[in-house]
Amino acid sequence: MRTFDLTPLFRSTVGFDHLARMLDTASRLDEQAVSYPPYNIEKLGEDNYRISMAVAGFGEGDLDVTTHDHTLTITGRARKEEETVQFLHRGIAGRSFERRFELADHIRVAGASLVNGLLHVELVREVPEAMKPRTINISTPGGDKGKVIENKAA
Repeated sequence: MRTFDLTPLFRSTVGFDHLARMLDTASRLDEQAVSYPPYNIEKLGEDNYRISMAVAGFGEGDLDVTTHDHTLTITGRARKEEETVQFLHRGIAGRSFERRFELADHIRVAGASLVNGLLHVELVREVPEAMKPRTINISTPGGDKGKVIENKAA
């Protein structure tokens, strides 16, 4: 993969350093790490999302879901196998993993559940009141009431 030098962009922008970090992370991804464990990302509503990850063979105590600095990290620790078991075919992967997801601003993890070998992580977008569209009154000199312009979000 090619590397891109974004230094000229940072001379005239402020606060976009997370974008450079995200692009750098994407360029260093390992194809094998991306394939295990398989997962889905679902949009359940306007502000609700769900990440479903197939974690067959892992129990609640083997999984860890943490968020830090706009990054959701899901970690699975493989159990120690009994040495007395002799496999004729081993098709269920039981190796440890760590999967990271970059979360957008105002996305928080609402909860997680483990059902039938699927780990479901519920995500919610909570936009602060200061970021929502609002109506601004326009006043005219000498006028009693101002004209109201409304900004309706689509």
